[in-house]
Formats: sequence, structure tokens, C-alpha cells
Amino acid sequence: MDINVLDIKGQETGRKVTLNENIFGIEPNDHVIYLDVKQYLADQREGTAKTKERSEHAGSTRKLGRQKGGGGARRGDINSPVLVGGGRVFGPSPRDYSFKLNKKVKVLARKSALAYKAKEAAILVVEDFDFEVPKTKEILNIAKNLKITNKKVLFILPKAQNNVYLSVRNLQRTQVTTAMQVNTYGVLHADVIVVTENSLKTIDEILTK
Repeated sequence: MDINVLDIKGQETGRKVTLNENIFGIEPNDHVIYLDVKQYLADQREGTAKTKERSEHAGSTRKLGRQKGGGGARRGDINSPVLVGGGRVFGPSPRDYSFKLNKKVKVLARKSALAYKAKEAAILVVEDFDFEVPKTKEILNIAKNLKITNKKVLFILPKAQNNVYLSVRNLQRTQVTTAMQVNTYGVLHADVIVVTENSLKTIDEILTK
């Protein structure tokens, strides 16, 4: 699949790049995408929620009523989950939600996500660019020139460029990442992927090892 390379003014440069069929042309695998996104979201969780169970509540352990014949549910002390103010049953406790995924599964998931975007024609290739100073207005102008103003956009750069990152940071619907750090969730979350020429080469190298 050939795509025209644009400049940051939205004009065609006359050059074309070919998207690697082994990445952008594969049949997407939905299950590995699900697993990779699930792992990403699990890693975002703090896992610090905690509630008190009946043994942790401060309260008397005196048995409140007889075991049988009261007509209601059995309850022991004032900390019984049956009573208001009692302990919680099976409440959350601090835990680590992360889990392991094989490298090949994660690579296939990223390929599948990029393949979906290629099918949707949601990938734009632009010349490499950088800013001398951070300026949000510059990013807004690029988005306007590329006709992607009201869309969720992911810029993929060849390496960390602090001025571009600072320019994007204040925009809610725009994210920036490097070719080395592209993840399945970020690709799927965006409506449009804006990739620089050198980023495309790096993605090819990483995902076709």
C-alpha cells in the first residue's frame, strides 16, 4: 500500500512510502488485541483499594442474640456483615493487577491495531519535523492543515522531541509518542495516526524482527 508523504502544511511532497504488508496488511487478530489492551489497562490500576472485613472492625465480639428461634438471619457480633456498620464481605484489598503476556502476542497485537488503521485509511505520513520552542499553536496549525482538527490524534515521532511533547501536552485529544513506545491501546484509541517518515522505518524494524 503506497501513501503520499505530506509536509506540515498539508501539501504533497511528491514522495511516496510503501506500508509494509507484513505489518499493515495482515488480517487483524481481535483476541490478541483484547489481551494486550487488557494488560495495558491492568497496568494502569493502582490496586490500593481496601475495605475492612469483619475481623478488622473495632467492636465487641459479644453474641447479640440466640442462635435459633429469633426469626431472623443468624448473626454473631456487632461486626456481622448482616448489620449496618458491620464488616464488608469479600471487599477489595491491595493487589497487583498486572499479568504476563508473551512478546510475540504483544507484537501481533500492535501489528493488528496498525492493520485496522491502515484499512480505515486513518494513517497519515508526514515529513520529519521539530519545533525550536514549545508552541501549542503550531500543533493546532498542523492539525488544521492535515484536516484532522476535531479528531483524536496520535503523533508518532522517531525519537523523543521535548518541544513537540510540550506543545501537545495541553491538548486533550492529541497524544504524542515515539516509534519505540507505540502500544496497541494508543493506536486504537486514536482516530488518526500521524507518522513521520523515519518513525515508519523504526516501526518496520521493531515489528519485523
